[in-house]
Amino acid sequence: MQAAVIATLMSAPIAENRRARFDYHLEEFFEAGVVLEGWEIKAIRAGQVQLTDGYVVIRDGELYLIGCRINALRSASTHVHPEADRTKKLLMHKDEIRRLIGKVEQRGYTLVPVNLHYRGGRVKAEIALAKGKAQHDKRETEKKRDWERERGRLMRTKVSSAGRE
Repeated sequence: MQAAVIATLMSAPIAENRRARFDYHLEEFFEAGVVLEGWEIKAIRAGQVQLTDGYVVIRDGELYLIGCRINALRSASTHVHPEADRTKKLLMHKDEIRRLIGKVEQRGYTLVPVNLHYRGGRVKAEIALAKGKAQHDKRETEKKRDWERERGRLMRTKVSSAGRE
């Protein structure tokens, strides 16, 4: 039983960037390892991570996650000086990075972090190749979301009123 609980904890998302799905058309998804310090791991396990303002930058053929905020725990060591908005390096295979560089530079894509999750006991970041949405696309997304919500309400009321008869 303990193995099943551990397995579900290992695949559960730690933090999600819901704003990314609203602001961008997400096309391709990739998984990257994240280079973290000890205090950051402890803070992540305590749920002190925020991904909404995060983005991925390519520098010197390497990927970096910027804007991922990890708030330090109060019980952090006294000799460690935690920095909440530290730039974190992402780890991927070189050929994948080269492919991403080509798409970002030539076709105008953006790299956006979608979520942080555990895989095999390690923290991984799911990043996506994305194109920015225009204002009218965002309105369309909002309309669809509102309609789905309204449709769900209608179905619930229809089902509950049919049960009374």
